[in-house]
Amino acid sequence: MLIRKILTFVDEARSEAGQAANMPLRKVAAVAVVSNPFAGKFEPDLSALVEGSAAVGREITALALDLMRPYGAESYGKGAVVGLAGEQEHGVAMLTTVFGNVMRDAAGGGKAWISSMTKRAGPGATIDIPLAHKDALYVRSHYDGITITLADAPLADEIAVICAYANRERLNSRVGGLAKDTIKGIDGLT
Repeated sequence: MLIRKILTFVDEARSEAGQAANMPLRKVAAVAVVSNPFAGKFEPDLSALVEGSAAVGREITALALDLMRPYGAESYGKGAVVGLAGEQEHGVAMLTTVFGNVMRDAAGGGKAWISSMTKRAGPGATIDIPLAHKDALYVRSHYDGITITLADAPLADEIAVICAYANRERLNSRVGGLAKDTIKGIDGLT
């Protein structure tokens, strides 16, 4: 797939509510703005988008994980913003298991379902990408997100494909539930 541009984002929090973090919370996102071959027309078979997502995913996950250094990824999320001549379904096609497995592999594995968000919008769109623990969806401390704004994207005939990672739980997390050090990592939930 033709990539017109790539955007990257880093959000690093070092304190919350006057409490300094022993390790910063770093959230990152990388975006590939790709051409949408199905913009302006209905196509019943979206397999070209599904298959093309693997190469796009490899490129942006490598960038995102470089931005995470020196930390590793503990949580992840994905998203897509489809230009106005496309369908939301085009973005969903770019985020199937094919793309998800690339994200998992890049992060050194992951058992949990990857939270996602898709929508249609024009250039300058803002999107919130949900984040959750990569091995157990029920780890409440890792329920979070990263908000990004897409300057100059997507154009009407494009899709902005997004991967996001975080290195730890929210700062000062304290609402209970499954703790990350008790994850079984078998079913993706616990």
